[in-house]
Amino acid sequence: MRKLLSMTGLLALLLSTGASFANGRTEVVNIKGEAVGFTNASKVYLQRYENKMFFVIDSAIVSGGQFAFSKKLEIPELYGITDEPGELSTLFVFVDDKTNLVIRYDTARGGRNSTISGSPAAERYKYYQQNARNLNIEAFIKEQPASIVSAWVLYRYYSPTLSPEDLERYTNLLDKSLENTQYVKLLRELPATLRSTALGAKAPDISLPNPEGKTVRLSDHFGKYILVDFWAAWCGPCRRENPNVVRVFNKYKDKGFTVFGVSLDSKKEAWVKAIQQDGLNWPQVSDLKFWDSGPAKQYGIRGIPGNVLLDRSGKIIARNLRGEDLEKKLAELLP
Repeated sequence: MRKLLSMTGLLALLLSTGASFANGRTEVVNIKGEAVGFTNASKVYLQRYENKMFFVIDSAIVSGGQFAFSKKLEIPELYGITDEPGELSTLFVFVDDKTNLVIRYDTARGGRNSTISGSPAAERYKYYQQNARNLNIEAFIKEQPASIVSAWVLYRYYSPTLSPEDLERYTNLLDKSLENTQYVKLLRELPATLRSTALGAKAPDISLPNPEGKTVRLSDHFGKYILVDFWAAWCGPCRRENPNVVRVFNKYKDKGFTVFGVSLDSKKEAWVKAIQQDGLNWPQVSDLKFWDSGPAKQYGIRGIPGNVLLDRSGKIIARNLRGEDLEKKLAELLP
């Protein structure tokens, strides 16, 4: 990605599919692109989005500033174009049932001047980006209930904070044609997960390796008030919240409070380094599976930093306490 973002010029990409098709089907997608500034034999990667991650599904060699893909893809869906494969992707490409999609990618400002035309999904995503700060998600879905972007935005940006009831209500607004997409499937499952970890519920146990490779269990720490803290080294908001968690930990650790860190990292070295840098002197575990983290799924965590506060018996008594709210709650419980 860094190489692509540093090159000058525009990336022009023509994406064409076959005739219109039903959701959940696969169609051959032909991608022809112009990669301005690339040297011959450079590679461009096509990535598929799944559970907040991108996975490489194909690559093309740049020759004479040109590249091409021809591959069966699931439609409608989100894909990405990048020259540096990994969990992130340089350019989001929503592929729907239209036959032509033209992308002009202006790399001079990190792609922010890029334009996409010929696709209702691309136009819908652009509208979301321009109005994200003041978006009414209910109205947004009702305007285009059959758009893959409606499902994706609800899944990606709103599901982390919505109640089970609101999740069900908004998901029911989506068109039935999206029912088999990965986003609606998760949105259908999430309310039950949230109810099973609602206030008053017994916290599901967590048993994972710590940085030294020793298995640590959450239940071994019952008997204290426990903040189960979901975070990651790569998460900027998590790292900014960590000093607050350290402060309240040091203030209340001798009064019967502790923290149990669950990392959504995928790289052990980064995880361990962040623990040391941020002074996180409490139990830490991780399965190093990024957004496929078992405990994150178990607790319905869709955004980090996220946490649940447990009482001494292991029951959930609060969710997502940050900053002053966390300290106020602990002051009530441990005066």
